[in-house]
Amino acid sequence: MDNRKPEWLRAKLPTSHEYKEVREIVDTNDLHTVCKSAQCPNMGECWSRGTATVMILGNICTRSCRFCAIQTGRPTELDLGEPARVAESIARMNLRHAVITSVARDDLKDGGASVWAATIRAVHHRSPECAVEVLTADFRGQQEYLDVVLDACPDIFNHNLETVERLQRPIRKTARYDRSLWVLQHAKSRGFITKSGIMLGIGEKEDEIKQVLTDMVQAGVDILTIGQYLQPSKKHANIDRWVTPEEFKRWKEFALEIGFGACESGPMIRSSYHADKQSDMFDVRARRRQMLANQAAQKETALAEA
Repeated sequence: MDNRKPEWLRAKLPTSHEYKEVREIVDTNDLHTVCKSAQCPNMGECWSRGTATVMILGNICTRSCRFCAIQTGRPTELDLGEPARVAESIARMNLRHAVITSVARDDLKDGGASVWAATIRAVHHRSPECAVEVLTADFRGQQEYLDVVLDACPDIFNHNLETVERLQRPIRKTARYDRSLWVLQHAKSRGFITKSGIMLGIGEKEDEIKQVLTDMVQAGVDILTIGQYLQPSKKHANIDRWVTPEEFKRWKEFALEIGFGACESGPMIRSSYHADKQSDMFDVRARRRQMLANQAAQKETALAEA
């Protein structure tokens, strides 16, 4: 395979005033972003639009996935002041849609769920009209900790399968295909808009792509992202092929045909790409208001019955 990137994968260098403003806010508030840590090719475009994907719970991950550029090791921090700082930064960016992700924190009993919940609530409090999309790990399949995050009412719940079932162990060796599907299914069962994504060009076959997309639809996933795998270093999994824009278009058409509500599919697509448009499509703010009203009503009923 020719290792040179094709023309359609060459991103423009960021130069805009908006890009510099977002970078200043990120640096001043000592925030981690997946944009930088995961070497996202869309960082220039997204930051120039005044958006960024904030990464909480540090920048050292307890897992060693073979596709990911984020540093692996034993985390050295748990910053309880982070939720307020993230909320303030999102307010300063004046975002209508904030994407928050995190490293995996298997060193913590709750996987970082309590910090997740505090961050979501802080953003809702500081910026009530800002939609909050979360991209979480699987919390090792422990429902009580997943529910801690969901109880904070994120507007969109995202958990990526990353690749097809056959490649889960070699690519995501600490994760499990069935567990990831369960996480998405559980979030959907609680009424949330759900989202997931996969990479192409990491060794998958056509029938396997069809199967993973079908499995996600059956789990109730609403929004799908499909992008090109880019090898972060020689230590990571090799790129199998450069997927053409035409093939990405075909997979988008297939995804919409089998029942996804929205799909972003293209060589440069990553989980948070154009996420703000998806939140408007699903009217997530109205959904959150209803969920919060239902929670309040349930609490009042419980107090009256006590």
